[in-house]
Amino acid sequence: MCELLGMSANVPTDICFSFSGLRARGGRTGPHKDGWGMAMYRDGDVWAIHDPRPSADSDMAEVMSHTSLKCDIVISHIRQANVGAVCLLNTHPFSRLLWGKTWSYAHNGQLESAESLAIEKTHPLGSTDSERAFCWIIEQLQRRFDSLEPEVESLSQALSELALQLKERGVFNMMLSDGKRLYCFCTTKLHWITRRAPFKKASLSDEDVIVDFQEVTTDKDVVTVIATQPLTQDETWQQMQEGELCVFDGGEVVCQIKSPASAV
Repeated sequence: MCELLGMSANVPTDICFSFSGLRARGGRTGPHKDGWGMAMYRDGDVWAIHDPRPSADSDMAEVMSHTSLKCDIVISHIRQANVGAVCLLNTHPFSRLLWGKTWSYAHNGQLESAESLAIEKTHPLGSTDSERAFCWIIEQLQRRFDSLEPEVESLSQALSELALQLKERGVFNMMLSDGKRLYCFCTTKLHWITRRAPFKKASLSDEDVIVDFQEVTTDKDVVTVIATQPLTQDETWQQMQEGELCVFDGGEVVCQIKSPASAV
């Protein structure tokens, strides 16, 4: 399995602290040594970086863990390869254009018979089941809504329905963003925490790093971090339920859809 990291904030915020914790799991404190990547949005524009090397050993990851690039939304991924070779093309996050925006996507899990997912125009560049599922999602959204981007409620419902279909094929933990909102779907493991005033100190579980958020924030800041497993050892993270879709905008939860089974 792989691990995911996401961030949604109401002001441009860097991901250095959280990424340092995730990075350690990419070959040092965890087995996810088959590449890493990150998509970072600022004002709707995206910058992406991909590296097929273990994040724990990557000089590029070292730079990213200490470079304060202020972003609105971040999706990051460390890979433990199951389907597809360890190479640049198979390194998450993947991206595609839809409704005039660059959508970024990362997946944790493994899907059975992913090659049977019907796609016509949006073809994978690599050989992972993850990217094929992303291409399928993009085409399904295009078929359902054509050229008109739907409101967040309709889009969230559609994504929930599509994710539940993919969940039937195996494990489908997903992060998806258009630069405005961050959509997260959970099959097995996703946790999130929202930090707001009054801010406190936090220490990473995988690194000897402590940060006092009160020193680097204002009273108006709202920052939500989502991860496969909690990254800190002294904060209370919320665990998403199986089949649940959460949508974050500006650090706030703007939509939650739970499957009938998880809502009981």
